[in-house]
Amino acid sequence: MPEKKTIPKTARLVAKKDDDTAAVLANIAAMPETDRALAERLHAILSVAAPLLAPRLWYGMPAYAKDDKIICFFQSAQKFKTRYATFGFMHAANLDDGAMWPTAFALQAISPAEEKAIVALVKKALS
Repeated sequence: MPEKKTIPKTARLVAKKDDDTAAVLANIAAMPETDRALAERLHAILSVAAPLLAPRLWYGMPAYAKDDKIICFFQSAQKFKTRYATFGFMHAANLDDGAMWPTAFALQAISPAEEKAIVALVKKALS
């Protein structure tokens, strides 16, 4: 009987991350133009500002996880039939500020000001 070859755990994790990233990019590519442009820009920002976040699909939308916990996500306006896309955070994000704080933001465009705010929020969420 031939010896069964096993793939080292780190190689499996890298392959899974690559598969998850490919799934997120394919999902983004299939979005209507307005949502696609926002999701592509957000993905690029997060890839640079928080490279430790792992892209993956979450309820059919792009999301970004740390230690297998969703930190932030993008929701398409078209998919949810709303007038704006949403960039949001889950409970694993460290955004607590008193008894009330925002966990989701309407997103219609990403200018340098929005990019700066996104980077600051993500860095705070990961702190």
